[in-house]
Amino acid sequence: MPIRHSIWTVETSPAALTETSLPTEALLETMIVAAPAILSDQWMIIGRQEPTSDGGRIDLLALAPDGALILIELKRGRTPREVVAQAIDYATWAERLDTDALNRIYARFKPGGTLIQDFQKRFGFVAEDVIFNVSHQVIIVAASLDTASERIVGYLAKRGIAINVLTFQVHDTGAGQLLSRAWLIDPVEVQVADNVRQNEKEPWNGEFYVSYGHSDRRSWDEAQRYGFISGGGGTWYSGTLRLLEPGSRVWVKAPGYGFVGVGIVRGEATPMPEFKLLDATGSMVFAAEVLKLGNYHKEFLDDPDRCEWFVPVEWTATVPLAEAIREPGMFGNQNTVCAPKTPKWRQTVDRLKTILQVS
Repeated sequence: MPIRHSIWTVETSPAALTETSLPTEALLETMIVAAPAILSDQWMIIGRQEPTSDGGRIDLLALAPDGALILIELKRGRTPREVVAQAIDYATWAERLDTDALNRIYARFKPGGTLIQDFQKRFGFVAEDVIFNVSHQVIIVAASLDTASERIVGYLAKRGIAINVLTFQVHDTGAGQLLSRAWLIDPVEVQVADNVRQNEKEPWNGEFYVSYGHSDRRSWDEAQRYGFISGGGGTWYSGTLRLLEPGSRVWVKAPGYGFVGVGIVRGEATPMPEFKLLDATGSMVFAAEVLKLGNYHKEFLDDPDRCEWFVPVEWTATVPLAEAIREPGMFGNQNTVCAPKTPKWRQTVDRLKTILQVS
């Protein structure tokens, strides 16, 4: 059940703020286009009021950093279960959209814009490393959720359908209105389910893929030296680190370079302010004091959603970036961590074992 908020003024005689509603769905849509972080600061809006083949209109379309398409249906009031059916129907249309179709949609949304260039500027990924709309998520945004809708969404989500509901509340302060929101399901769970579904072609081999973005944000040299992997800048990047448990084996790829290492996880995901490393003197010190070759989102140290998260790794074998292993057909994914269920992943691991001489 989504969280509901009661908001009070902070004073000696607290007063509850009155809950109210938005005047129109169009206002909610305009607010999200102006501030996409209302939904997620990791999504890029690419379409608005886009007509479908059956005469309907999808309120908003967005892309996640891995190129997954996000379908967003808005309701300013309570959502009946018919809205869930409508959103799923839109998804049957959206799954057929290729890159050319998405380019046309984006051109209508942002005249003069170029989807691939703007996507690369927004997320920093090399365009050719991303395939748009390999998978998609359905997001329903509403003031509240009826019991039938919650039951249906929960049923679909448990069976691997990437669907979620965001409920919002509006409170009147007297001087203006405030909006709060809460997710029915943790967005990271939906992200993981979406990634598993698009790759599910054979049983998982039990080994994890890790994307380690070497840049001015983080250094592979330091990850090698101190034994860690990390991700940050938002929960889309750091949340999947929670998939890893002590004893998990990880194969690490530096996007733009190739595979650079394999190792065993030795601890749980930890935010940077709490993560310690063994320094050259043999002392355990905070990572923020030791790591100098990357920024590691230090500007977000006080924000658990956006700060860098770390997982300690005992390396079995590593190579420098200049010797990164990159061959045609090797597996790649923009998620920080994933558990691929595809023949390409098994074949990639087998090849890496041979090159790195590990069993």
